[in-house]
Amino acid sequence: MLFNSFPFLLVFLPAALLIQALAERYASPLRLQVLLALSLIFYGYWDWRFVPLIVASILVNWIVARLFGKRRPTFVLPLAIVANLLVLGVFKYAGFFAALANAIGGLDLPELRFALPLGISFFTFHHVMYLADLDAGIAPLYGLTRYGLYIAFFPQVLSGPLVRWSEVMHQFDARAFGEGWQERFGRGLILIAFGLAKKTIFGDGLANYANPIFNLAAEHAALTVMQAWEGVLAFTLQIYFDFSGYTDMALGIALMFGISLPQNFNVPYRATSIADFWRRWHMTLSRFLRDYLYIPLGGNRHGLARQLLALLVTMALGGLWHGAALTFVAWGLVHGLGLGVGVLWRKAGLHMPALVGWALTLLFVVLAWVLFRAPSFEVAEKLYLTLAGAAPLGSALKWRLLVPAAAFAMIGPTAYDIAMKARPSKGLAVALALAVVLLLLELGNEQNYEFIYFQF
Repeated sequence: MLFNSFPFLLVFLPAALLIQALAERYASPLRLQVLLALSLIFYGYWDWRFVPLIVASILVNWIVARLFGKRRPTFVLPLAIVANLLVLGVFKYAGFFAALANAIGGLDLPELRFALPLGISFFTFHHVMYLADLDAGIAPLYGLTRYGLYIAFFPQVLSGPLVRWSEVMHQFDARAFGEGWQERFGRGLILIAFGLAKKTIFGDGLANYANPIFNLAAEHAALTVMQAWEGVLAFTLQIYFDFSGYTDMALGIALMFGISLPQNFNVPYRATSIADFWRRWHMTLSRFLRDYLYIPLGGNRHGLARQLLALLVTMALGGLWHGAALTFVAWGLVHGLGLGVGVLWRKAGLHMPALVGWALTLLFVVLAWVLFRAPSFEVAEKLYLTLAGAAPLGSALKWRLLVPAAAFAMIGPTAYDIAMKARPSKGLAVALALAVVLLLLELGNEQNYEFIYFQF
């Protein structure tokens, strides 16, 4: 059930809100159980066969946490973290590593391919964050319902944002339709409208620019320089509007249920360095990689060489998390190298004008997206050569959608800022209602794509 679909927007979401409101009024002690049940129904709509997997992951990790709380065996939580990562590895990477071993070692291992459960990368990382903090003595123990909601809360279970237990557990104490619910509901609706507009108008519209170009490159068809730049720039903007649009909708839906999730994007294409980009792009993943990989690997506490190695390993694993392909690993390594160059630049005491830093950072990010989007290194190489001029120039770019999309992506403010600062009024309510109706009409007229990050 896509957020950008009629079944979700016109059936599930209104029904879930009504059921939650009734539960709070007539069965208050069971309101969290009702919300957890709604979340599992939402998850099961995709494929009911994966519901036992997420339920089992919740139960097993919760039991492990309780066992640790009673007896404090030192090996239990690290073993549980490894087990969670192994489950993720089996579903997501078994075929990839077998193919890699066959190619490098001349083996003949079976390349097993499993159907990838939706959201497994995200809910696995939620388990890891909680267990790691429990092991560090930071996190407390929770009841099964609360822990289940932390993992399966439906606005964020499929594609995040990656939420720390400390950011949401206390919010489950408050009622969705308690004091001030009307204002939260309105702000949530603003976020949903912005997210739907980002996805429907820009994300899907730009996909119609980017997909044909990358398909032509994959089919070894002739491309012009302008076509290649059009496709790469379109994907650069598409992935931003697609994923930030999803995040806006996730934050808005959660807010309607009384839960405030962390912001995930802050005008990333306005960054003036690679480090600044990762402080603005997929902010909750960046924070996870920093706190649970980069710092444990040594961070900046054990010398320059260790720091640079930690950056490369962290970003390579971050790339691999996005997909079981060497192109994703290469994308992560490229960003790791970029971050390393930034470290060396700062340690040398060098400076760069902000405008130059922005231009170089944007060019770096745009070119790196080729590795992220291309299905193979061969296709990426073809695109890079074409971008560099090893092809006919061709006609001018199609600016009709690229220019306004770029303006919205780079100028700001963010949808989150707008929603949080908006002042309730009748005029705003009318405008918002009209915008939602127009977006629903647009949703019915255009081709709708799944959110890009659903595949991760």
